[in-house]
Order: sequence, then C-alpha cells, then structure tokens
Amino acid sequence: MKKKYQAMVLSCMDPRFQPIVFNYLKKKKLSGKYSSFTIAGSAIGVTTNKFKKWHETFWDNFETSVKLHNIKKLIVINHRDCGAAKIVNGNKIFDKYNETKIHKASFVEIRKKFKIKYPKLKIELKLISLNKKIENF
Repeated sequence: MKKKYQAMVLSCMDPRFQPIVFNYLKKKKLSGKYSSFTIAGSAIGVTTNKFKKWHETFWDNFETSVKLHNIKKLIVINHRDCGAAKIVNGNKIFDKYNETKIHKASFVEIRKKFKIKYPKLKIELKLISLNKKIENF
C-alpha cells in the first residue's frame, strides 16, 4: 500500500539552511509527508548549464518518487547567499540584484520543464534567507 506523501522537496545541500528548511516544512505540517532531493543550488543545480550533468538525475529521481510515493507537488526551496549562484554568476559583481536574477531564471526554467513533464502536479517556488525570510516566486 502506498503511503500518502504530499510532496517532493528540492533544496540545497548548504548546511546553514538545513534547519531552516526542516523547520519550515514542520510548520507546514509536512513532517514525514515528503520525499527530499538535496543538491547544490537546488533549482539552480537542476536547471543551469553549469551543472548540466545533474539535471537527468533529478528528473529520474522525481519520476521515481512520483511512482513510489504518490507525489502531488514539488516544493523548490532556493536560498540567499548561494554558492551555486556565485558559480553561475562567474566574475560579475555578486549582489542581491544579480543573485535574484539567477534564482528567478532557475525558477522560470524548472517551472517550464515541470509543467511539460507533470502538468497535473503543483509546484511551489520559495527563496529563503538566513534570517528565515521566505519569498514566493
């Protein structure tokens, strides 16, 4: 019998944000009700060309989670002060404006791919900071 999981959570591997993500999901009453995929940069890691080798792994994992855990939603949680965003940014000035552009581009891309591959499922896009402020995209 399949358990009634609700979501897959895509988040970053940055240890500073693990407790923030965990507590956010606990507040949303999702403890024990989501499968997790953690990778550098979260959506940045599964959408940008800089990390192209990781893309297929994420989508294979998501498809498996949908089949095994009856997933109905993808929750993507990116974060501020992101090392993967800095890598994608290259040698340009890394300020809040440029970082937001990189996060937004990753959200646009993952939403586009998600709607093509899983048009009936929901997607939530979040950007959090160390002070626990959450921005919705």
